[in-house]
Amino acid sequence: MQNNLIDPSVIDNQLLACGIRDMEDATIRDIVRVVNATEAGGSVKFIRMEMGVPGLPPAREGVEAEIEALKQGVARFYPMLEGIPSLKEEGAKFVKNFMGIDANPEGIIPTVGSMQACYATFMATTACREGRDTVLFIDPGFPVQKNQMRVIGMPYASFDLYDYRGPALRRKLEEFLDTGRVAAILYSNPNNPTWMCLTEEELKTIGELATERDVIVLEDLAYFAMDFRKNLSRPGEPPYQPTVGRYTGNYITLISGSKIFSYAGQRLGLMCVSDALYNRHYARLQERFGGNGLLGYTLVNRIIYTLSSGAGHSSQYAMSAILKAANEGKLDIQEEVREYARRAAAMKKSFAREGFRLAYDSDLGEPLGDGFYFTLAYGEMTGGELTRQLLYYGISSIPLRDTGSTRQGVRACVSQVDAGCMADLDDRLRRFRADHPA
Repeated sequence: MQNNLIDPSVIDNQLLACGIRDMEDATIRDIVRVVNATEAGGSVKFIRMEMGVPGLPPAREGVEAEIEALKQGVARFYPMLEGIPSLKEEGAKFVKNFMGIDANPEGIIPTVGSMQACYATFMATTACREGRDTVLFIDPGFPVQKNQMRVIGMPYASFDLYDYRGPALRRKLEEFLDTGRVAAILYSNPNNPTWMCLTEEELKTIGELATERDVIVLEDLAYFAMDFRKNLSRPGEPPYQPTVGRYTGNYITLISGSKIFSYAGQRLGLMCVSDALYNRHYARLQERFGGNGLLGYTLVNRIIYTLSSGAGHSSQYAMSAILKAANEGKLDIQEEVREYARRAAAMKKSFAREGFRLAYDSDLGEPLGDGFYFTLAYGEMTGGELTRQLLYYGISSIPLRDTGSTRQGVRACVSQVDAGCMADLDDRLRRFRADHPA
């Protein structure tokens, strides 16, 4: 190693100080701590690819509406648990306009980001019926969701989607559903970290099995409409954001304001509970949480109530205004965030030039779209080895194993790598390759 930017001992000591002995076990926040501490103690600024922090200005409509709401004094009032009426109405319209399915405003529930929505649904769905306590993750996926399952003490199962696309997906899902333990199925679409996108046929398979086996689908749309291969930005016109909601009533969709609207700091997401599920009664929910045993009531008045007493008041006004602008065609939901696709395309070229390859390289035989994430592999390095080695050159990422992947490599997030970083990235990758000939 003659071309590294940072003394390996500096990185290794920071890893030990943060309790990281095996890079494969390092979480996103672990890597963040190491990079922050290293930057604070030296002169090298990292190329930050480890954390999905939005890298674009927040939606103007939201900022203006939130400022006005604060001026009107909403900060002195507790928000209602179920959300302000305008947000629920605009949320239902948004689902109709951009997903092409009907939604009752009653089932549109604001949460403290999609993270809280996911946590709440895990608590509820694993308690609905005796013996149905397992969440099946269609991986790779967002690592923190499995940590949430560990926190609530419930089991989970998973498989890597890449090996079971198309007709093979049904057989693999049935393998898990035949155990009789699965309460819910979770996936992200587009997928974090691979950027694979489930097709309508695959969503139909998931929906049909959800109805047939009476399991609940948790559809994580953190990257709503960010498959830039299609124009998904015209309200009320196809093509729409793909959704399992066209094929089953057993679904809860999670929509985040963090990426598509760059409104991450205010922690506002939407939990969209289907009409079929919102007023469905589960006797075991009533035994476990009290109340009337209805799923929607339990989520709002038992779980969200005890977690946070609702979502931030002023941020609800912000999201309401953003959704209204999108519904009225005044805000193109893809225009601003298409910048991420441009960054991904440029970064992929830089990595490929220095001998890296995509760990996940196709989407059912088609080229993957460019978006918020992509995956990288190098030679025969494991994901943990590659993560550590890149740190020595001032480049941060996370190992794929933490996402539930069966492949070796790392996840790269494009959000903090703008055009001003590309010359540094190219230089560091050349240095890396000089020390690690492919």
